[in-house]
Amino acid sequence: MHIDIDKDVCIGAGQCALAAPGVFTQDDDGFSELLPGREDGAGDPMVREAARACPVGAITTSD
Repeated sequence: MHIDIDKDVCIGAGQCALAAPGVFTQDDDGFSELLPGREDGAGDPMVREAARACPVGAITTSD
């Protein structure tokens, strides 16, 4: 799976980190980022839910 976070759109709501904490975190400025080694989603079934939960649609996934 490919996960893309549009940093220009992200507002730092943190919904992705709440939905899939094993894949997403927030940087020092509060914006979403992928955890090291989790760039492919690591098989976490909540990655797509995390993308849907983003209030501004900053996260996209593709297979």
